[in-house]
Amino acid sequence: MKILQVLPALGQGGVERGTLEIAAALSAAGIENAVVSSGGAMTEALLKTGARHYTMDAATKNPFKIVANAFRIASLVKREGFSLIHVRSRAPAWSVMLASRMSGVPYIATYHGLYGTSPRFLKIPYNRVMLKGVRTIAVSDCVKRHIIENYGIDPDRIVRIHRGADTTVFNGSAPHADELRKTLGFPDGMKVITLPGRLTYLKGQKDLIAAAGMMKTRPIGLLFVGSDQGRTDYSKSLREMAARLPPEIKTVFLERSDDMPSVYGMSDVVVSATGAKPESFGRVIPEAQAMGRIVVGTAHGGSCETIDDGKTGFLVPPRDPASLAAKLDEVLAMPAEKVREMRRAAAKSVRERFSTAKMCEETIALYRRITAQNMV
Repeated sequence: MKILQVLPALGQGGVERGTLEIAAALSAAGIENAVVSSGGAMTEALLKTGARHYTMDAATKNPFKIVANAFRIASLVKREGFSLIHVRSRAPAWSVMLASRMSGVPYIATYHGLYGTSPRFLKIPYNRVMLKGVRTIAVSDCVKRHIIENYGIDPDRIVRIHRGADTTVFNGSAPHADELRKTLGFPDGMKVITLPGRLTYLKGQKDLIAAAGMMKTRPIGLLFVGSDQGRTDYSKSLREMAARLPPEIKTVFLERSDDMPSVYGMSDVVVSATGAKPESFGRVIPEAQAMGRIVVGTAHGGSCETIDDGKTGFLVPPRDPASLAAKLDEVLAMPAEKVREMRRAAAKSVRERFSTAKMCEETIALYRRITAQNMV
């Protein structure tokens, strides 16, 4: 078995992290593997896993370049003897589909998001390339339902494999959490509510700021971890909105962190407030749960799978700051024993159901089934 993964680029993001996690697991199992992409910040990390990298303009949507890439991928597959191609995005999937037909080597696709379907006459045919391989991996049950409802595909062709948190990293240990809290200026004893995620309206930062203004608990700290990725008008509006909060609410914006265990470790509550569009899975919740944090998420998309409401976290209606405020007040007033019980249950849930190790194990098992049957 020899696996080739294909994605647009190796920048920062969940798709890229998943690619590296599978590459590392394959290498650890002694399975040769490589990645095709246009490169990016995570290329060096990929090479450290033992995988090879082939640079190609895999992010292109130019139809002529897509066809040219198909010939290049087909040639690469034949020359290097790859037995399966795993594509993770729609644009390069068109090249992979053609390359699969040219080479006779099967391909699978991971459906990472709840892709838009409007206008249907354009988006449905474009998205369908992700369903033309021998199998399609859905990253959550909600994604699987979305595929079945919109494309009428045989459910047996879809394999649900949840994304996961790396429990070797997010294991409850955060030795630098207190130091980070001091660095960020949160006083001892102040309850801190954290929302990790890039600064975009999709992540619901404005809903959390609005909710904080309605909360009865004071003083509190708000921590937003994520880059605006060039959306300067949005990030400016967030800071202006936060500046209008009462002085007992301290707000900090942290563009990035290389020590997310400490970010979670210093947080009393971790929030996922997606509103306009649900998370297809969302790693923030299981990462925070693995660290033993109380989580509050919006009740749609993947959050409904990672949070057992009232047992491993809490769910609130999306785009409803008042409900979010009430829930955060309730959480911060919970008895210590109830907090400890929920933290234990959340960490156990991630270890058993939503770990990176489980994701890799199930994905490699799928690779083995397909290559053994030589599904073309």
